[in-house]
Amino acid sequence: MRRSLSLAAALLLAICGCVNAADEAADNDADSTSRVNGSIHVPDGAQRSDLSTVNGSIHIGNAATVAAAHTVNGTITLGARSTAASLRTVNGSITVDRGAHVSATVTSVNGALTLHDAARVAGGVANVNGVIELTAAQVGGGLETVNGDVTLSGGSHVDGGLLVKRPSGAHNFENHIPRIVIGPGTTVAGNLNFEREVKLYVSDRATIGAVSGATAIRFSGESPPLDL
Repeated sequence: MRRSLSLAAALLLAICGCVNAADEAADNDADSTSRVNGSIHVPDGAQRSDLSTVNGSIHIGNAATVAAAHTVNGTITLGARSTAASLRTVNGSITVDRGAHVSATVTSVNGALTLHDAARVAGGVANVNGVIELTAAQVGGGLETVNGDVTLSGGSHVDGGLLVKRPSGAHNFENHIPRIVIGPGTTVAGNLNFEREVKLYVSDRATIGAVSGATAIRFSGESPPLDL
């Protein structure tokens, strides 16, 4: 996945376009899948189509099935063993719980992205600003960030490489140097490309592709010393 997330406004318009006047009338309906103001909750085991809100979070219970889940200002949580087509927010974090599966992409502009044990994302995982953390998770379409720290642990496997993009336009994140940790037993298949300065730590028990734009600091043990 190599689509830039720098145009937050375009993302917001795409999400807002999913909410029409008829949706506004459903704002007081607890089962509504499309809202303007308010959060959406999908019960355990339920099936829903697209979920969209502007100002509110989306919580998807365990063993549920949904299509795309989109919000502008709010978090998204995909419960354990649940499935979704895609997860997207502008200002908010996204959590993919144990054994959950996303068939396309997981993206946020400003928010942390967390994938727990046995979580699988077939497409890319990307943000502009926020931590990306994988614990024994799988990603098929690569990782991308501008200013986020990245931590891979627990035997996580990433196909499609890793890209840390150079800040552009009004975004100026040069005061923060992203910290990239590729932990023991993890694999990043594909190139690791860094368009800006990063601190790259790679376990001596990790497997990675070619590195461009940074020098990998090898470490032993479960994590690099904090004072490296």
